[in-house]
Amino acid sequence: MIGLVQRVAHARVDVAGATVGAIGPGLLVFVCAEPDDGADQVLRFVAKLLKLRIFGDAQGRMNLSVQDVAGGLLIVSQFTLAADTASGNRPGFSGAAPPAHGRAIYEAVLAEARARHPVVERGEFGAEMKVHLLNDGPVTIPLRIQ
Repeated sequence: MIGLVQRVAHARVDVAGATVGAIGPGLLVFVCAEPDDGADQVLRFVAKLLKLRIFGDAQGRMNLSVQDVAGGLLIVSQFTLAADTASGNRPGFSGAAPPAHGRAIYEAVLAEARARHPVVERGEFGAEMKVHLLNDGPVTIPLRIQ
């Protein structure tokens, strides 16, 4: 599973001009399922996400997690994180899970996050989304769970 985590002051996802998910301070999380991903990767991904210490403490050090600061999570499916750009100029996406498996893994990530965290919003799987965010820091962290 591939993730890209951004600490945000706020973020939202619009589909066809309507907002489908929005948070204040917290994490915008782009997630890409890979073909071999299953329940184990989902559990480890969400656990890591919730414990990732990328928020500032009283001294300004990154010592606090999204749970410590009671921040929101906005989780968005993003198959393009599996892009292979090794050859040519057009990326290949064969490293991403097929759509049905990708959707199942995405929904499992959402369910696990909602079971463990009070504020979890979402994008819309497979939709043309407009993602609006104010990156805080900026802090952007790649996250890979195998």
